[in-house]
Amino acid sequence: MELMKRRLLNALAVATAAGVLVLGGPAVGHAEAAAGACAGARVKTYGFATGEIRVHKARQYVCAQTVAKRAGVRQKMRVTIQARGSRAAVDSGVYTRHAGPVKVFAVNRCVRVTGSVGAKGASSGWILC
Repeated sequence: MELMKRRLLNALAVATAAGVLVLGGPAVGHAEAAAGACAGARVKTYGFATGEIRVHKARQYVCAQTVAKRAGVRQKMRVTIQARGSRAAVDSGVYTRHAGPVKVFAVNRCVRVTGSVGAKGASSGWILC
């Protein structure tokens, strides 16, 4: 009988924790929900007055994210990444931490990234050629 109670309490605790994970927390934008989602090694960082652009490379993909210096303040952010010969992938909006991640397929191709937080920003020119 005691074992059944313990199992029931454990199951209830797991279900409650899962419910908190699904239902809890403030609503965030799609880019903010994927915090730190760039896979691979960081290959470049471009700093500017209000934040930085982080560029990661993993196998055939290059990923970029713009991260604000002052996290928690809602502000306009943007990140773009473009492989040479392809369209740019863009994430733009009002976020509290970062814009992105955005990623492009870039096997043997140069890429360029741009990013901004508020009125300040940076761009890379063609890199990883």
